[in-house]
Amino acid sequence: MSYQLNPLTSHGIGAEVRGIDLTQPVDDATRKQLNAEFARYHVLVIRNQKFGTEQFMAAGRVFGEIMPHHRKSGDFTSDTSVFEIFNQPIGDGKYYIAGETFHTDHSNDPVPPKATSLHPITLPSKGGDTQFVNMHNAYDDLSEAMKKRIDKLIAVHVYVSKYSPRALMKVDGDQAKKIPPPGLHPLVRIHPENGRKYLYLNPVRMEAIIGMPDDAALALIGELMAHATQKKYEYRHQWQYGDMVIWDNRSVMHQANADYDMNETRRLYRIMIKGQLHPSDTAATRDVRVNVEQRMPA
Repeated sequence: MSYQLNPLTSHGIGAEVRGIDLTQPVDDATRKQLNAEFARYHVLVIRNQKFGTEQFMAAGRVFGEIMPHHRKSGDFTSDTSVFEIFNQPIGDGKYYIAGETFHTDHSNDPVPPKATSLHPITLPSKGGDTQFVNMHNAYDDLSEAMKKRIDKLIAVHVYVSKYSPRALMKVDGDQAKKIPPPGLHPLVRIHPENGRKYLYLNPVRMEAIIGMPDDAALALIGELMAHATQKKYEYRHQWQYGDMVIWDNRSVMHQANADYDMNETRRLYRIMIKGQLHPSDTAATRDVRVNVEQRMPA
């Protein structure tokens, strides 16, 4: 099965894929090639797709096994595999915009997802782009002193950090019981597929850095975030109907833009692909994992 691939930036993040229909079966050679392109470019924009929820999940399985979300979408109460993202009114003319600050999805999970993918249902007439930043390049450009400083540091990621820069939807009842214990992740991780080091950050979920006072940890996270979100690391996606955008949730941060008319609807399907840890992650966190969830504040 053939397709055309065009890089979307000159700095290694983002590639457009045309000429493939993922509602049709994908042969092993094409599957392998698409996954290799994914590990290289980190964000794939697969054009001219038309999915229902089942077809979207089938397309996602080209890249791995579907991972359930930690909470259910209001419109998908019977299934947590497909989530629906939209600008939800929360009263007094205010809206909840999922993903409004730079983050990576489900970093509180002990094994975060490999990838996240979106497919638009309804788009605003303008605005609502999604920005992505390449955390491989961000790590590579750090000073040697900073690399040495953070090389052995491990962060605690919880579902709702008290330091999150934005409010998150609450999870109650049975859904809350399914939230996994805090994830422990090195600030510097190694990609299990391409072997490169990258910064792993998520201010929305990071609650602490092991062995550091909170104020020092927050200052360090802020410094690293300011570095990692520079435009030179970015691919900014302008949505089109028919797009399937899939990104490497390990080595890319992303954010949604709320720069559109809230009288219009921005609604997208979302799926996630199960991840795996590099052996270095397990080794780094083994000695500090014991009882961390008991020591975290309620």
